[in-house]
Amino acid sequence: MLHRLRCEESSVMEDHTGHSRTMTLRIQGMNCASCVGRVERALKSVAGATDVSVNLATSRAELRIDRSVDRSAVVKALQEAGYAVPSSVSELSIAGMNCASCVGQVERALQAVPGVEEATANLATKRVIVTGCAAQTEPETFSSMEEVDLVLGNLEKMRAGTWRELAKAAPFDPERSEKIRVDDIMSAQETAGHLIDGFGTRARAYVQVQNGCDHRCTFCIIPYGRGNSRSVPAGVVVEQIQRLVDKGFNEVVLTGVDITSWGADLPAAPKLSDLVARILKLAPDLPRLRISSIDSIEADPSLVEAIASEPRLMPHLHLSLQAGDDLTLKRMKRRHLREDSIRFCAEMRSARPDIVYGADLIAGFPTETEAMFENSLRLVEECGLTYLHVFPYSPRKGTPAARMPQVAREVVKERAKRLRTLGQTRLAAYLASQVGREHKVLMERGRLGRTETFAEVSFETPKPVGAILSTTMSGVDGKRLAA
Repeated sequence: MLHRLRCEESSVMEDHTGHSRTMTLRIQGMNCASCVGRVERALKSVAGATDVSVNLATSRAELRIDRSVDRSAVVKALQEAGYAVPSSVSELSIAGMNCASCVGQVERALQAVPGVEEATANLATKRVIVTGCAAQTEPETFSSMEEVDLVLGNLEKMRAGTWRELAKAAPFDPERSEKIRVDDIMSAQETAGHLIDGFGTRARAYVQVQNGCDHRCTFCIIPYGRGNSRSVPAGVVVEQIQRLVDKGFNEVVLTGVDITSWGADLPAAPKLSDLVARILKLAPDLPRLRISSIDSIEADPSLVEAIASEPRLMPHLHLSLQAGDDLTLKRMKRRHLREDSIRFCAEMRSARPDIVYGADLIAGFPTETEAMFENSLRLVEECGLTYLHVFPYSPRKGTPAARMPQVAREVVKERAKRLRTLGQTRLAAYLASQVGREHKVLMERGRLGRTETFAEVSFETPKPVGAILSTTMSGVDGKRLAA
């Protein structure tokens, strides 16, 4: 008989790309090698999880996993429906993770499907609810599983009414309930309505200003899971940021699926630069504003000027580049060529010399030859990239790229490894160049903070969480600076 495992504690630390987090879990009941293997297999099966390690002696597990920007809104919807749910993003993430780690093959099978955001199970009632992009795009896959009680789409999971209705069903009776509740995501017209009062520590808050995507990159399933682009009105965004600042947050990150398309669906079609300017003007007490991943080809001149001239706008951009070969970019149906990326990076660095870039890159896209891949390697150098978020290409059912001639899996993995190795070299060089320089560091937890350029900094003694400290870098501590 399997031991019952339970996640008791968790801590979360965001990585340098802003796209993933390192989670540390303490697992109760992990007292044998079999348990270690069970936890390790479960965590490795989670879509997007990497660097999994499990330590029997300390009863701790650690992994890196993609960040979901809207889980705090789900928390609020659940709380409004009367559920007792942890209020922090990290705890909600671990709640889903806990099931994958602890209740065996059902959750491991669900979490192994790419795109699943949450798969939760209540051991007492054996209720299993699946939601997320995979549930939105392939609901029948999950509804056909005997163990699954309910499949919720991305619209339904954000409605408090959904959870309020489920809360009234005691005990939960799947036989008397519709198993699939997935509306047409393309009918979604609004993104606002999911304001939150803050989550996590009083360091950094994420504000979703946009959802969905109007573009149709050949490798991407996201538009079919998130729908077309919808923008949160500027007034709503500013209101939320003002509330977060009042609660003590010293940095806000603007997030979205395609953030540079913000405003296109709003009256007068404002630009992202208009939103940024309004935030900086109407939230004067916000010390740091950060923009998440952007499509550089859509960055308007006013946004470039704001990044160059506004000190409260952080000198760190994560670019959606994907590849460095023009033919590959065309087959991806991207809207830029390699020279566009190189020119943008050069112009931005000329305007703001301290700016640091991260980038998404895909290794092993269908039809990619060695020469094409080498163009991506060269792009890293030519754009001066520091933080790389590398994706080994994997086909998504229903996308045009899935029907293209595929690159052998071992080649895909080998190219991804080479890109990551180059990324490690670039990061090490950047960190070494910062030794002896002074940085303003936002403390995320006791001994760990981040610079304005998003580099991690370790301290010898604990500092107040949320404080912004000016300190000189004394050395390099692995993948971090040391103060």
